[in-house]
Amino acid sequence: MKALITGATSGIGMSIAKNLRKRGWELILTGRNEKILKHMQKNLGGTEIITADLSVKSDVFRVYDFCKNKNIDMLVNNAGYGLFGRFDETDLDDEINMINVNITAVHILMKLFLRGFRRKNQGIILNVASSAGFLTGPLMSSYYASKNYVVRLSIAAAEELRREKSDVKITVLCPGPVSTNFNRRAGVTFSVKPITAEDAADYAVRKALAGKLIAVPELTMRTGIFLSRFVPHRILAMLVYGIQQRKESDENTGKI
Repeated sequence: MKALITGATSGIGMSIAKNLRKRGWELILTGRNEKILKHMQKNLGGTEIITADLSVKSDVFRVYDFCKNKNIDMLVNNAGYGLFGRFDETDLDDEINMINVNITAVHILMKLFLRGFRRKNQGIILNVASSAGFLTGPLMSSYYASKNYVVRLSIAAAEELRREKSDVKITVLCPGPVSTNFNRRAGVTFSVKPITAEDAADYAVRKALAGKLIAVPELTMRTGIFLSRFVPHRILAMLVYGIQQRKESDENTGKI
């Protein structure tokens, strides 16, 4: 069995790589940091690497071309990042790059690999989203919107597969706070204790292998997502604004 993992050089992506390798999977890892990719290749074994910047569309297609004849069994769309700040104040170029990574790259890779998986009627797509994918997120508006896209796309494509009785499975991971450099770089804190990247990765892999569509690791987040269905959107936006505002610290750089 072989998996392609994007954003594999840190956080959940790196932990998923280690988890799958322990299970005997061969890996193809991609990310921007070639030094870390080479280190992982050396230490994990059974691993190929390709350095790529998924905010660049040509790099996304280059990754697919590298993998398309290598009998991939699982695509892990993990690469992503967020921006903190008012929508009218965040840097537009950074925001477009984030959308390219969080949405465009996920969309392209999912579509291209799904076509191949359907032809052979097997394969797993694991899209890493966030509990933010079920909410509106003032002060992180574009990030929340991008994760909504990943959640809704995953659910829709999974329903298409279910109706044709396909054995191809899609899982979308929607964790709450996870303790990674993704958060520490920005100097933010959480009112809810973060889970570890290793725990998030293990939960994601187990649910993906079991064919579970929506994977939310924490009971608190699962309860919150369920209850949010009964709260008016405007009230939810007000609540999320307060949560986001409390995250900010004096050291905040604007990107997380």
